[in-house]
Amino acid sequence: MTQKDITFVADFLTEHFNEAPELYNRKGKYFNVERVGQYLKDEDDELVSPPNTEGNQWFNFLKDSTHLKESPLLFPYYPEKSLHFVKRQMEGVIDQCIQKPADVIGKSVHQAVCISLYKVSQSEDSTPQLFKLPFLWNDKTSNLHYVLFTMLENSISKIHILRRHTDTSRSVSNGILAVEFGNFLNNSINESSDSRCYSCLDAHFYDDETVTVVLKESVQQEGKERVLAQLPLS
Repeated sequence: MTQKDITFVADFLTEHFNEAPELYNRKGKYFNVERVGQYLKDEDDELVSPPNTEGNQWFNFLKDSTHLKESPLLFPYYPEKSLHFVKRQMEGVIDQCIQKPADVIGKSVHQAVCISLYKVSQSEDSTPQLFKLPFLWNDKTSNLHYVLFTMLENSISKIHILRRHTDTSRSVSNGILAVEFGNFLNNSINESSDSRCYSCLDAHFYDDETVTVVLKESVQQEGKERVLAQLPLS
């Protein structure tokens, strides 16, 4: 150890381990423990050296505020307790807050329909990611719920649209369909079908009647063309 290290340790001991007669009647050590460590002890005992909140602007603000002083929206402050105690108290409050909504939502959710999108071999170690870009949209005017997604593998040029009525007892026509982009952007019918084939990079609803898609040219070459297209849902 260098002299600097020894001085540092000596200063630390001098500052934090002086005798404190006012603590003699308290449980634990008869000296001022290191002030950071006391907050980290996982116990419900009161702090040996609680912080001095005198002059704290936040506490003064709450003290002078008639409406906030007893507000149930503010988490109570425990100046005599460690962070572990406060953490357990907060976890209890959070659990209580989310338990009721979880029960209500859980009892109200049920399966309306089951649609098989693809099948994978049971022997595969890892299931490939075939489902991509799920984007949800709710048309409140028509009470319809949409899901946009793409399937990888052999259908990269298609975007799938799943449509369901928000009232699960009612059905809608064309509940699920696929829109294929392919080479629909070709300038002429003479162009090769493989020269300008497009796949979907992303898709979102722009509004209740329009879908915005980002398309990528599928050919393997530098400078692939990107196209931002807005398509009428009809």
